[in-house]
Amino acid sequence: MMNFIVFGLIGLGLFFSILRLIIGPDVTDRIVSVDAINVIVTGTIVFIAHIFKSNLYLDIAIAYAALSFLETVIFARYLEAKK
Repeated sequence: MMNFIVFGLIGLGLFFSILRLIIGPDVTDRIVSVDAINVIVTGTIVFIAHIFKSNLYLDIAIAYAALSFLETVIFARYLEAKK
């Protein structure tokens, strides 16, 4: 039962992040929402690893988080160069 509540809250957070991505008034708002989506996806992968008791999902979550961080750094450098 608790899993359904957690997945519902994750879905709600994902919905609002995607909404901010679509209607964000500025590029920085969109970048922050993409970063929030990446954090939500990473947390979901970790939660799935906990449910299935598999360390493979944790390795996938670490790799995804590293790529997400790299993406955020690239976006930040792009915005810095744009100014």
